[in-house]
Amino acid sequence: MRITCWGSRGSIPVSGKEYLKYGGDTACLEIRPESDDIVIVDAGTGIRRLGNRLIEEGRYNYHLIFTHAHWDHVMGFPFFKPVFFERSTLTIHKCPFHTDFVDKVLHKLMSPPTFPVKYSEVKADIRYPDACPETFAIGSLTIDPIPISHPNGGAGYKFTENGKSFVFLTDNELGYQHGGGLPPDDYLEFSRGADLLIHDAEYTDEEYKSTIEWGHSTYTQALDLAIQAGVKRFGLFHLNQERSDDAVDVIVDKCRKRLKREKITMDCFAVGTDDTFML
Repeated sequence: MRITCWGSRGSIPVSGKEYLKYGGDTACLEIRPESDDIVIVDAGTGIRRLGNRLIEEGRYNYHLIFTHAHWDHVMGFPFFKPVFFERSTLTIHKCPFHTDFVDKVLHKLMSPPTFPVKYSEVKADIRYPDACPETFAIGSLTIDPIPISHPNGGAGYKFTENGKSFVFLTDNELGYQHGGGLPPDDYLEFSRGADLLIHDAEYTDEEYKSTIEWGHSTYTQALDLAIQAGVKRFGLFHLNQERSDDAVDVIVDKCRKRLKREKITMDCFAVGTDDTFML
């Protein structure tokens, strides 16, 4: 599978010369398995550029999965140009929500007076398959959801193909268990042995003293999880909107120094816009 990041910022998109390396768009990933399906995870502002690329490629059939419905993970949807083409087919999987929640969220997102085009006016063929079971498949890709520890709930996912696994746990607070969330050991087992783990790493330890219960982890908590789970590659995600590229580099350097000091051979990096991973 090929995984491409179209946005890794948290909370709100940012711009400026201090955000060029890792980008300023909010959460959106694209996964292409061997079956050549197009699987989109979250519709943050990064989905705008993805939509433009898909139109250039002449691709109009997609699957969309949400981790949750907070603003930074859905705000790009009205600017995903393929939904305004009749030839487009968009299958929106309902996990982690109940039967009609996704439909209601998108209707609210695209309603006057906050947006001029109503959701009911989009031209794409939008389909809602039944709510996700514990495990489901899209083409050659097997997908396992897990509840995340975050205000208002949500889901993380494990994507598996040909024995390779990618675990995506954004907006997951390891230091506090929210309603519907799980204890850290459950996320440890879920991530164990993954070829790639991308995890929320929004805060420093100092910042977390005043942001506990906000729904995000520190980079040290996320690194601990990656080490204990024995993952091969670890990416820091949901980069703080105030954190410059240089400041992100400092965090990555600290993580790598710890890995070197403890003689752990794990690739560690911050996930940036346009980063691509092959599994």
